[in-house]
Amino acid sequence: MSIQRKDNPERQTKSNYLWEDPPDEDKFSACVHCGMCLESCPTYLETGHEHQSPRGRVHLIKAVAQGRIELNAGFEDPIFTCLDCRACETACPSGVQVGSLIEQARGQIRKSIPLTGWKAAVSKFFLRGVFPHPNRLHTLGNLIKLYQKSGMQTLVRGMGLLKIMPQHLQNMEAVMPEVKDPVRKKYPEIIPAEGQRKMRVALLTGCVMDVMFGDINEATIRVLVRNGYEVVVPRDQRCCGALHVHAGDRDEGKRLARQNIDAFLAAGVDKIVVNAAGCGCALKEYPELLHSDPEYGPKAAEFAGKIEDVSAFLLNHGYQKPQGTVKTRVTYHDACHLAHGQGVRREPRELLRDIPGVEMVDMPYADRCCGSAGIYNITNPDMAGKVLDEKMSYVPEDVDLISMGNPGCMLQMAVGVRKHGRSAKVVHTIQLLDRAYQAEGESGK
Repeated sequence: MSIQRKDNPERQTKSNYLWEDPPDEDKFSACVHCGMCLESCPTYLETGHEHQSPRGRVHLIKAVAQGRIELNAGFEDPIFTCLDCRACETACPSGVQVGSLIEQARGQIRKSIPLTGWKAAVSKFFLRGVFPHPNRLHTLGNLIKLYQKSGMQTLVRGMGLLKIMPQHLQNMEAVMPEVKDPVRKKYPEIIPAEGQRKMRVALLTGCVMDVMFGDINEATIRVLVRNGYEVVVPRDQRCCGALHVHAGDRDEGKRLARQNIDAFLAAGVDKIVVNAAGCGCALKEYPELLHSDPEYGPKAAEFAGKIEDVSAFLLNHGYQKPQGTVKTRVTYHDACHLAHGQGVRREPRELLRDIPGVEMVDMPYADRCCGSAGIYNITNPDMAGKVLDEKMSYVPEDVDLISMGNPGCMLQMAVGVRKHGRSAKVVHTIQLLDRAYQAEGESGK
């Protein structure tokens, strides 16, 4: 890796971050380079290279701020090969917010070194042209549904046409879930609670979640109303912006954040429930994203105070333990942005243990990244594949289900199951709780 150094001593204190939202000096200065983060970092464990470690990246971020190295391609590589999994933050005794520093640095890089060619076209099409627009997302979902149900998928697979795609995309197509109707199209804006209403909550439907995993959103709604919560599905909500911020497009991330803040605060709800780990983490970090916005900074703080992952929400505010039996052996995978980003570890496991018939099997290193990391498994398939192989080595052999709380992880782990010849199915934790409630009716309880 080549990083151009600056030898002019007069420029040693002049930052090479020239745009809004540079990496926060208070954050990178907190790093004492102790190395406690090294064994938690997937890319360092894979490469052994210092610049692919959290403290190495923080050192580089600091060096750019001090004018000692350029904001160039040599700096871009280690910053964008980071999975932004936040495992280093859990390990760090100094509390260095590496994830925030990485995202701020990426924003500076994309201002200095914009994407070009096909990468720019793909990024513009999907990140700005599709994900922020629900109707376009639903159209994409309908096209995928047509592909699956018309026989076209069977034909394409049978003729071997998928072989023209890169292997990692072939793997994803092979485990693509059956696309269902999105909740935003299927349900009214307000779904009343069963029995006496305990609280009024909003549901973030998400972009990928509602298009690819609409059944998880449906299960979430059923569980919430079953437990006495009125559910609001704001029609003006948009993609959370996590993918944009991770990719360095902070301007679009901020625009989406402002729109979501307006949509959810106008809904008049007590809490905003999220069933996707990456989305929940991004929503909670809106105050930092909008810290320089005099109008939306205070609104972002109010908004973030309402965000709760669905598992934590149920444990914190009450739910009825199911009586229906789901006889199965389950292991649990900690999604990075749930465990490291939000500190939610105990709650999903408690929900699973409360289901009659569920036998929990511990997974060693359950909070190690699976390699999904938003769209990292698409942009960095080689490293993502190595991280996934390592993750699968920890998944117990004798389980029926692998439970988790993030759609990206579900797709990635499904690829791992198929690749390694496992028989376990991948499920969202809330789906198992929903299944137990449905089993009550089947058994007459």
